Amino acid sequence: MQRIHRSCLALAAATTLVAATTVSAFAAPSGSGRTVLGDSVAPWATSAHRVGASATGTTVDFRVYLGWRGDPASLATAVSTPGNPAYGHFLTSADFRARYAPTQSDVNAVSSWLKAQGFKVGHVPTNRHYVEAVGTVAQASSAFGTSFSDYSYAGARLRANSAPLSLPSSLPAVQAVVGLDESSALTDPQASPSAPPPDVFVNGRPCSDWWGQKTVQNTATPDGTTLPSTPSAFAPCGYAGAQLQGAYGMSGAIGSGNDGSGVTVAVVDAYASPTIAQDVETYSTRHGLPSLRGHFTQVVAPGTFTRPQNPAQDPQGWSGEETLDIEAVHTMAPGADIVYVGSANNYQDMDAALNHVVDSHLADIVTNSYGFSSEALPPGYVKPMNDTLVQAAATGMSVFFSSGDNGDETDGVAGATPTPDWPASSPWVTAVGGTSLGVSQSNGRVFELGWETGKSTLSNGAWTTPAYLYGSGGGTSRLFSQPAYQAGVVPSAVSQRYGGAAMRVVPDVAAVGDPTTGMLIGQTQRFPDGHDAYSEYRIGGTSLSSPLYAGMFALAVQKAGHGFGLANPALYAARSATLDITKADLGTYPGAVRVDYRNGVDESNGYAYTARWFDRDDNLTIHVRPGYDDVTGIGSPTGQAWLDSVASHG
Repeated sequence: MQRIHRSCLALAAATTLVAATTVSAFAAPSGSGRTVLGDSVAPWATSAHRVGASATGTTVDFRVYLGWRGDPASLATAVSTPGNPAYGHFLTSADFRARYAPTQSDVNAVSSWLKAQGFKVGHVPTNRHYVEAVGTVAQASSAFGTSFSDYSYAGARLRANSAPLSLPSSLPAVQAVVGLDESSALTDPQASPSAPPPDVFVNGRPCSDWWGQKTVQNTATPDGTTLPSTPSAFAPCGYAGAQLQGAYGMSGAIGSGNDGSGVTVAVVDAYASPTIAQDVETYSTRHGLPSLRGHFTQVVAPGTFTRPQNPAQDPQGWSGEETLDIEAVHTMAPGADIVYVGSANNYQDMDAALNHVVDSHLADIVTNSYGFSSEALPPGYVKPMNDTLVQAAATGMSVFFSSGDNGDETDGVAGATPTPDWPASSPWVTAVGGTSLGVSQSNGRVFELGWETGKSTLSNGAWTTPAYLYGSGGGTSRLFSQPAYQAGVVPSAVSQRYGGAAMRVVPDVAAVGDPTTGMLIGQTQRFPDGHDAYSEYRIGGTSLSSPLYAGMFALAVQKAGHGFGLANPALYAARSATLDITKADLGTYPGAVRVDYRNGVDESNGYAYTARWFDRDDNLTIHVRPGYDDVTGIGSPTGQAWLDSVASHG
C-alpha cells in the first residue's frame, strides 16, 4: 500500500458546511453579465507553488456539472434511516432522474454555449449530471475568464486556474467545472505495485502462516542475525480465505449459504488489469474459494487494457489495487456478483466512473479504495461527487470508501493541520478504517488493534526508537457537520475538535488494514529474468479494509433481503454487536518482526529486519479509545451476531 501524495495544507480556503446535506453557494454574480464560481480555485494553487504559465495548446477534458433540482438529500436521509416511515422506499434511477436531475433544456443550453466557445461536447450521462467537453487551455482561459498556471505540489507539476472561473449569467445554474485543474492527479490507489504485470514482490522469510507460529525464540534468522526478544512474533505471510472468514466469524454463515448470493458489489478503480480474470481463478483455487466465473464483469473504456505506462498515465500502478479489491470482496462474499468499473485514467475520470455506477445502478454496494490525502480540494470538486453519493443513498446503494493510510495526515510534523481524507469524509459514505489483526491456527481472532504503525530498525543488536510509518486515516472534518447517525455516539471532544458545531468524524467502521498483518493476494507479476508468472504476496492498507468490509456487508444485505442505501444508520444502530477495538491487547501483542529481501525478490542481496510496533499514535491527534474512536470508528464485525443485528436494524 502506498500513498504518494500528502498534504499538510491548512484548509482555511475550504468552506465549512452548515449541515451534512447542504453545501455553500458556489456561484455569485460578478457583474458584466457573468457569474463567478467562487470556490473553483484549488487550495494548492498559490503563488508560492507557481512555476510558470500553462502551455496554451494543452488539451483539457473537463465536465460542467449541473446541480440536482429540489432536495434529494432529505429524501436520501429518510429512506436510509431505520424507523423513518420512508425507510427502504428507495427511488429507481429513472424516478430519481425524473424528480431531481437537471432538465434537458439546461443541458442543451450549456452544450450550445460550450460549442460556441470552440469546445467539442462529449458524453452526457443519463442523469444529466454533467456535460463533458474537450478543448485547449487557451479556449478554457477565454471561455471561463481566467488564466492557467503550472504549480509544483506534492511532488508533481500540476495545472490549475489562477483565478475563479466565471460563466455567462444567462446560463442555467452551473454547480462546478471539474477537470480544468489537475486536482484529480492527487488521487492515489491505496495499493500500488509498480507495473502490469507488476514487478514481482516476494515476502521475505521467515514469516508465519498464522499469528505466533514463528517467533524469534523458535525460529532462527536465515543469515544468523540475532534479534531482540521483543517483539517476538514474525509477521504473518498474509491471511487468506478461511483465515479471514474465520477471524471475523463469517465461516458459519458462508457455509450455510449466507455467502452474498444475489448481491452485487461494484469495485471502482482506474484502468484495468489484463490478467485479473485468470488471477482470481488461480487465487480462488489455491485458497478454497469458489470460482468467480459467471459472477464477474468489467466495465472499462476501449483500449484500457493496452494503455501504456507514461508520465501522465499510471495504469501499471493500479493493477495491484484492482486485484486486491476483487480478491478481498470475493473472500468475504464468495457468492456475490462483482462488477469492476475502471475509469479511463486516474486524472479526471474517477468522478465520472462513480457517477456511472450509481446512475446505472450497477450494484447494491460500491467499494472504493482511492482518495485524496486531505480535504484540501476546491469545494467545487467536492460538491458534484457528494451529489452523486446522495443519489446512491436515495436509490438504495451503499457506498464504502477507504479512510486513508496516513493517519491524520500530519505524520508527526509540528504545525501541520490534521485532516481526514476525501471522499471518506462525506457523510454519505461509510468510511472504513484499518486495524492490526492476529489470526490463530484455528482461524480465530487472537487480537485486533488500531492500525498505527511505528517502525524500528536494528542498530547494534537493539531496535531503534520507533518512528511513525503509516496508519488508519481518521479525524474531524472541516467541511461537513455531524450527521444524525453520529450524534450521541462520537465524543463531543472529537466532533467539536475545532470549536463550534459538532462535525463529521472519520472513520465509521474498521477491518484489517495493517500491511504487517495483511492479506495474501495473487496476481501475474514480472520476474527479474523477464518472464511473467502468477505469484502471491502480502499487502494491506485501508484499501484492504474497505473491500473486506463491503464483502461482509454483502452478507448482511443478503440476510436482510434488501438494500440499505446509506449503510451508516444501520451500522451505528448495530454497534452493540460490533467489536469495540481498544488498546487492551497491546501489552500482550506489541508488534511483529518483519523480514524483507533487500531486492524484493530473494535472499541474494541479503535481508532487512524491522520491528513493526502496533498502535503507536504518539505523534498523532487521533487515538484508539473505548467506544467510538477516530482510528477504528465503532469497530469491526463479530460474525453471526453482527449479521443478525445489522439485518434487523435494516
